[in-house]
Amino acid sequence: MTGLTWRPLTKADAQSSADLLNDIEAVDRIGEYYTAEDTLQELIDPYADLERASLAAFDGDRMVGYMKVRYKLFANEVDRVFLDGGVHPAHRRRGIGATLVKAGIAAARTVHAAHHPELRLFVDVHKAEHIEGVPELVRSQGFAPVRYFQRMEHPLGGAVAPMPGGFHVERWSAENADEFRLVRNESFADHWNAPPLPADAWQHKFASHALRPELSFLLRDKETGVPASLVLTLSWAADTEVTGVRDAHFMVIGTIPGYRKRGLASAGIAHALRTAAEHGYDQASLIVDSASEAGAPGVFERAGFTPKMRYVRWALEA
Repeated sequence: MTGLTWRPLTKADAQSSADLLNDIEAVDRIGEYYTAEDTLQELIDPYADLERASLAAFDGDRMVGYMKVRYKLFANEVDRVFLDGGVHPAHRRRGIGATLVKAGIAAARTVHAAHHPELRLFVDVHKAEHIEGVPELVRSQGFAPVRYFQRMEHPLGGAVAPMPGGFHVERWSAENADEFRLVRNESFADHWNAPPLPADAWQHKFASHALRPELSFLLRDKETGVPASLVLTLSWAADTEVTGVRDAHFMVIGTIPGYRKRGLASAGIAHALRTAAEHGYDQASLIVDSASEAGAPGVFERAGFTPKMRYVRWALEA
C-alpha cells in the first residue's frame, strides 16, 4: 500500500468512482456498468455520511479502492448498516481490502451511535457469490453468511396472467408517485430487513434517473380506490450501452397483506413483462430473497424467470 493517498469520498469523485467500478466489472462480471451520473446518485445519498463514513484509496489521481457506509432512518429490532466497497483488480491482495473493511466497521459503529445506539448493530456486506477473494476477506474480519439472494431473468416471451376482477392497472405518474412508496412500505413490513422508507430515501433510491415510469404500475382496487400492489422498474443506460441489452429491472414487486393470494403480483408482473416487450426491451430481471417467507422465488419461476447469479449477504455483529 506504499504510495497511496487515503481520504473520504466526495461528490467530486463521481467520475473516478465510475472508472473504478467499470474496471472492477471487467474482472468480476456481475453485469453492472456505471456513468458518473450513476455514481453521483450514490454519492449524494442522504443516508451516506461521506465525511464520517467513507474512505477511498488513490494511486496518484486514480481511485483504486473505496468503502462507504449507508445507514437507515428506521430500524426494526436491530440496526443493520450496509457496507459497500471494492478494490481495483490490479491492486488486490495488497491489504487494501482489509484496511477498507476495518474502516467500514468503524464507520458503521460511528453512524450507529448517532442514529440507533439503543439497538444491536449488524454490519452487512452484499456481494455476488462468485467474486474471487470476497469470502476470505470478509471471513477474516468476522463476517458470516446470513442470507442468499438470486438474480433472475426473463426473455419477455409468453407472459400470461389475467387481471383479477375488480382491479385496474395504473402507470406511474407525478400524482401517484408517493403511493408507490406507501404500497412498498406496507407490502414489505413483514419482510426481512425492510424497514419503511422515508420520502427522501425513496426518491433517491427508486425515483432517480433510472426509473422507467412506462414500466412501473400500481394495481388499484376499483371499488375502494386502494392501491394494492406494485411493480416498480428501473433501467440503466450504461448497461445498455456496453452490453447492447435493454434490461427492465423489476426493482420492487409487492402486494399489501390484505390483498395477497388473489393473483395480483402475477398479474402485475405479466403486465410489466408485456409492456417491456412492447417498448423494445430485450429482457427483464429482478433480485429475490431466496428465503422469502412469502414464497417469492416460486412466484417468479412460475412467471418464467430463471436463476442466473447468486448473491451472499454477509453480516457481522459489531
